[in-house]
Parts: sequence; C-alpha cells; structure tokens
Amino acid sequence: MVKEVEMTFDEVVEYVRNNVYVGDVFEISYNRIFAPGEVLGLTEEDEVTGEGLRVGLQLTGEILNQAVEVDLHEIADDLLEIRHIHDDDEIIIEVL
Repeated sequence: MVKEVEMTFDEVVEYVRNNVYVGDVFEISYNRIFAPGEVLGLTEEDEVTGEGLRVGLQLTGEILNQAVEVDLHEIADDLLEIRHIHDDDEIIIEVL
C-alpha cells in the first residue's frame, strides 16, 4: 500500500527517528540529488559536534554502489521528498 503525506522538516526527523529501521529501502530527493538505498543504520544527533540525525545508506544503482551517510539537518533547506519502504508499506513524504 502506498501512502502519500506532507510533513514539515521537524516532522520528517521524528518520522525517521521512530519508523526507519536497518534494512528498509530509503530514497532521498534533495536539491538535484536522488539517493536511493538500503538503510545501514541511524546515528542520533550529537550536540557536541553539532551533527544532526544521520542516515547511513548503501546506495543502489548501476553506476554508483557505495555507502554514504546523510545528515538530515545539513540538507534541511534542500530536502524535497523521501520514499520509505518497510515490509510491504510504502510512504512518500513531501517535505514542506
């Protein structure tokens, strides 16, 4: 089942923190970048270094297949859409 919702950036961070798990499919669209992949892990915010919630992804693609870590707070102003697939549930989040 595909569900489409609109969320503010703060709601997106809470959603990711509470609903995204290792092994899920997670696709981020920001600025002119589309980063599809499998979730390798989540790293909570670090007040000492100022880093935000980070999602580790194993990117999937024919040309590019590498692990990256995306700091959601770093891309907050450019974040457009997230697609999250967990089990058979798919949610498409449009960021307001």
